[in-house]
Amino acid sequence: MTPDVIPIGRGSAPAPIAAGSVILRLRLIGQMEAWALTSESLLPAGRKTRALLAVVALSAPRPALRGRLAEMLWSRRPEEQARASLRQEIHRLLEALTLASGEVLIVTRDHISLRAGAVWTDVDEVMRATTADPAALSLLDGDLLEDLDGIDPTFDAWLTTERERLRDKARSVAEALLGEQTQPEKAIPVAQQLLAIDRAHEGAWRALMRAHAARGERGMAIQAYDRCRAVLADLLDAAPSVETQRLLVEIRGPDRKRVPARPPSPAAETDSLSGLDPTEGSEKRPREPEPRAARGGAHVGVLPLQLIGTTEEEAHLSAGLAEEITAALARFRWMFLVSSDSLGRFAIESRDENAIRRAFELDFLLDGTIQRVRSRLRITLRLLDLRAGNQVVWARRFDRQSNDILSLQDEIAAEVVAQIDPEILLIEAKRIAQRPPVDPTAYDLMLRALPLIGRMERGPFLAAGEFLAQAIAVEPDYAAAHAWYAYWHIFYVGQGWADDAHASMSRAGRLAERAIVLDPQDARALTIAGHVRAFMHRRLREALALHERALTLNPNLAIAWNLSGVTYAYLGDWDEAERRIARYKKLSPLDPHAFFFDTAFIIVALLKRDYESAVVAGRAVSEMNPSFSAACKPYLAALGHLGQSQEAAVVRRRLLAIEPDFTLARYLRSSPLEREHDREHVAAGLRLAGIPEGVADGMTHHSGPAAGIL
Repeated sequence: MTPDVIPIGRGSAPAPIAAGSVILRLRLIGQMEAWALTSESLLPAGRKTRALLAVVALSAPRPALRGRLAEMLWSRRPEEQARASLRQEIHRLLEALTLASGEVLIVTRDHISLRAGAVWTDVDEVMRATTADPAALSLLDGDLLEDLDGIDPTFDAWLTTERERLRDKARSVAEALLGEQTQPEKAIPVAQQLLAIDRAHEGAWRALMRAHAARGERGMAIQAYDRCRAVLADLLDAAPSVETQRLLVEIRGPDRKRVPARPPSPAAETDSLSGLDPTEGSEKRPREPEPRAARGGAHVGVLPLQLIGTTEEEAHLSAGLAEEITAALARFRWMFLVSSDSLGRFAIESRDENAIRRAFELDFLLDGTIQRVRSRLRITLRLLDLRAGNQVVWARRFDRQSNDILSLQDEIAAEVVAQIDPEILLIEAKRIAQRPPVDPTAYDLMLRALPLIGRMERGPFLAAGEFLAQAIAVEPDYAAAHAWYAYWHIFYVGQGWADDAHASMSRAGRLAERAIVLDPQDARALTIAGHVRAFMHRRLREALALHERALTLNPNLAIAWNLSGVTYAYLGDWDEAERRIARYKKLSPLDPHAFFFDTAFIIVALLKRDYESAVVAGRAVSEMNPSFSAACKPYLAALGHLGQSQEAAVVRRRLLAIEPDFTLARYLRSSPLEREHDREHVAAGLRLAGIPEGVADGMTHHSGPAAGIL
């Protein structure tokens, strides 16, 4: 890397240049950027003008022929018109570069070129990378000129060739670098870098699997195989090679156990976590010559939106929004996404949903339209269940001002993915529930459990726990099953249903910790682990760290916004709690577990002494699920402070029917609120609402944490 140039991060101004003649910096990988020495952006406004600058820069040090440029950018126009258009774009480019503090562009009658040494480009840095100095490979964090597709067919063909040339160079360096690694700790980042360059590189996937296995991270090695299989199916419509499958068999080690004839009880899960075999004595699965298929998950695709009376700017939004939604959905670990570019190319010939399903083996397809209505854009989206006769299972319309396309794209993508994640999960669960429970996978068992949790009925709820315990017995390395089982324990303790609350709290902690060890990139597992630490173990600041990591991994995960807001409420930072809880609600206004998440509104309003709002929120949550005891407590405390004795009596009877032993003493012993005066304030409301005082000590074996607010 040249010593006088310091690479800059995406979206930031360049660092000052200490020496040398460089006066313009171009980022051509990803979205194009151009910076002057004064840190001013010199990026031309027009896409054709940017394309002209990019072609000249990538032709350097050779000059670009003007005739070739005209043909490349205006191949559908007569030669004279193309040359006239080129002259106009050259003029615009020269105007855009006037702030570069020196001559950048050299224009002659026949050629256009960059002044030697005046321009730094990230592409040049990547092309100069070697195994001795591979740092520039990190600049390859996207496609070359990813925002300039579709300018002209000839330009698109040239761009495809340039992208392949750049990736071929980066791939060859990364492959050589990976071949030099002998230690797993060093092989993992190099393999990940090679996969960032070429997602379908099986050699890199195998290296990643071997390195994780060598470090004793068997679960992560198996997950690397799962991701490899999904990528190959998506990009190449192929399965992993025999070599990769054999490596998986080697890593899996001993034969997998068959599902027990009788599901283990939640209590039996303690033995499983401690290393004992909860299925000891059950029938073993015979050795198979090939590994089991990767665990299940929904296969989802997003089509570029259809345009109705729109301009070129909205045409760019169509593809951009599809890509943004696809990228955001890919953050949910249980989904497999098909490239929106691949779907878009297929849709040029046909948008027939049945043909798309056959070609890409999709389960769900997101489609929609963009329509301009004066100064506003109307974006209509619908989610189709392709396995149910293309039934529309979710739909949403967005009406937005069109003055900031990028912000609009980010905002819509965030709301869409936050809402269809739980929607698809429930549809998958219903589909699994309709199948005969014959030799189910861990994924099947997990899906059977999820709808039963939200019912908050003791019998079905306990059955959900058995399904989750069974899922872990079937596949001990399945992070999602551990996370959902920890989530189940939150309710198991919170409803007062645990025979031994302290043992269940400990079990929840172990499950949550195991989930994030098995998959440190699973945002949902991280935020569930955070809530276990906050609600059950009162380790609030550790909980915040886990929530923040979850949101870094998936900023559109509604549950993480909500539970991090709850933790801030426990700490007494009500403004931040409100901001985060509001963000959850904007992302997922009709969440299937809203009865759980919306309880946060009751808590914050109660702590802020806004009793009327707390009661309104309490009534709404009770209508969604009157059997959820945690919502009754702040609701009842608010009624006590307001002196609404008649409504308080109804809520008190409901609460005590669920938790007959609930008393003020139990609440004060177990409240997750950090500040004493907050705990006393809630207790005062509960006292006014008629909750008995109870005994200050001598806590029974099943009391304690069940009295928590949330």
